[in-house]
Amino acid sequence: MALKRNPEDASSVKARELFSSDSSKKKETKILTTFSIEPSFKKEMEELFGEMGLNWAGGIRFALKEFYKKHKE
Repeated sequence: MALKRNPEDASSVKARELFSSDSSKKKETKILTTFSIEPSFKKEMEELFGEMGLNWAGGIRFALKEFYKKHKE
């Protein structure tokens, strides 16, 4: 005999909240951007970001946020 599933159990309610369209609007998706720099400068930046515990993309995002904070006025 198969058990009948209760559609209102806690996990299904939580899943609906997690995947509802309202919660997906709260977080922006990232966009891919490209730019050109000299290979030697990129190597220097990778080393600096590595010392900070960041990968290339994380370091660039960090640098852009800091630049924005400093120059938004």
